[in-house]
Amino acid sequence: MKRREVLSVALGTLFAAAGVWAVAAPHTQVRRIVARKFTYLPNVVKLKKGVPAVLEFTSADVVMGFNCPDFKIRTDIIPGQVARVRFTPDRIGTFVYLCDVFCGDGHEGMTGKIQVVA
Repeated sequence: MKRREVLSVALGTLFAAAGVWAVAAPHTQVRRIVARKFTYLPNVVKLKKGVPAVLEFTSADVVMGFNCPDFKIRTDIIPGQVARVRFTPDRIGTFVYLCDVFCGDGHEGMTGKIQVVA
């Protein structure tokens, strides 16, 4: 076999293997959430169990926080920046998240839910 043929076969095998891996890998669930006084939009996030997820937060007005104790995930949400939280939901149910950075009167009611389904 010529060098070019060997290289072609090797690259073909590599790309075929990569294609199989890409098909077998689960897709990432991306959910965009806007935090603004005194709510998250949307305030209910639906995810599938066992599928990696990325929550992307932006703030419309002031610094806020995101905390979901059941999944042990949290981040600060700073105006003008995107805050990303990566995790894989490992159980089915409804889990509350909340703002854990005081953002003014009404802060205590700033909550949302993550609903994880099969």
